[in-house]
Amino acid sequence: QVQLVESGGGLVQAGGSLRLSCAASGSIFSDNFMGWYCQAPGKQRALVAGITSGGNTNYADSVKGRFFISRDNAKNTVYLQMNSLKPEDTAVYYCAAVKSGSFFWGQGTQVTVSS
Repeated sequence: QVQLVESGGGLVQAGGSLRLSCAASGSIFSDNFMGWYCQAPGKQRALVAGITSGGNTNYADSVKGRFFISRDNAKNTVYLQMNSLKPEDTAVYYCAAVKSGSFFWGQGTQVTVSS
């Protein structure tokens, strides 16, 4: 059974920082693509940042240079460091893992950025 548990969301002022964590359990992590997605009200869920098992990363254009994804395979944890936050970053952030073409999702954590 795959389980992803996010933490680290909250309310922050514009310009501030947050670090999200996603702890994975079950038969998934070190060999799998991991990603952070966000979904704002009325919008579709979209990729924010992803990281392969080899450590290659990719980012949405809107967060390049501000957000940084990393993973600690020994702890089965993936992180999203979010800097210079903007009100438009406000959304529910979901951790995802891809295994054999299937997506597994965490429960989501709310990030709210006030202006």
